[in-house]
Amino acid sequence: MDMVHVAQDTSFLCLACPRRRLHAAHPHPRTGLMRTPLHTRPVGRASELSQLGLGGDMELELRTLQLPVDYREARRRVARIWEELRPQLAVHVGMDASAKAIFLEQCGKNRGYRDADVRGFRPEGGVCLPGGPEVIASGVSMKAVCRGVAIGDVEVAFSRDAGRYVCDYTYYLSLHHGNGHAALIHVPPLSPRLPASLLGKALQVIIREMLEESEEARAQSTTQKTQPW
Repeated sequence: MDMVHVAQDTSFLCLACPRRRLHAAHPHPRTGLMRTPLHTRPVGRASELSQLGLGGDMELELRTLQLPVDYREARRRVARIWEELRPQLAVHVGMDASAKAIFLEQCGKNRGYRDADVRGFRPEGGVCLPGGPEVIASGVSMKAVCRGVAIGDVEVAFSRDAGRYVCDYTYYLSLHHGNGHAALIHVPPLSPRLPASLLGKALQVIIREMLEESEEARAQSTTQKTQPW
């Protein structure tokens, strides 16, 4: 069942990257000057997940950083993240105050951004990327991830409408810059039924499954390209 969401809180971004990419300085593409590396650190609801990481058996390191509810600033940060860190998978996580389950968003939309951000700004014409496709889908099958995870009593559901706010806007841009190697998870507020420790574990399980599903999809695509016709 598809659901409509409006994320109402500061979101964060989880980056699954080879360790060597996380702390290196990078030259500016035009000036050639070295820029300060992006700082990734545990923030808010991400702190539990940051402590858990992806598990010792993974070759990737997980880092989290905060994204403000600000269209223009989020746009700048997402572009820089893909330019400098080139994560294997960027997982956006936003809070939906009305949600009762964790929703995995399959795609980002280019139009319909009419609500103002925390600074009162609205994208011109309600458009994320002028001339861009109406919809960009993640290379990760969210339905497959939903089927593959089991986290106690926590419900994990599939969605194709992320709500046309900063989370959806940022997700679309990340899918554009990352050629589909991004995901968006909407989580409910913390509660006695969903404490921070359980949410952190749930996100760890989901992101691991996303990485596995992404690798399978990539392997299938490579096989199809190399098969003779």
